[in-house]
Amino acid sequence: MAVSVDLAKALDKDFENVPLKDILDASPAALSGITDAKAAALHELLGIKTIRELGSNKYFAIAGVLVALEGKAG
Repeated sequence: MAVSVDLAKALDKDFENVPLKDILDASPAALSGITDAKAAALHELLGIKTIRELGSNKYFAIAGVLVALEGKAG
């Protein structure tokens, strides 16, 4: 099954037509709204250097699950 996703608003202009592997290997600063300073803070505080590391970070994953569960718990 083919999947098409428009990431134009989620990525900086320089990354809009870049292969997914290259996006995942890029600094979080490639994400729209994350500055170089914020990416440096992620690296300094959590050791996160790439979008791949950001997306697979266990703390962010747990937070995402908790947000998804909000309102579903009795």
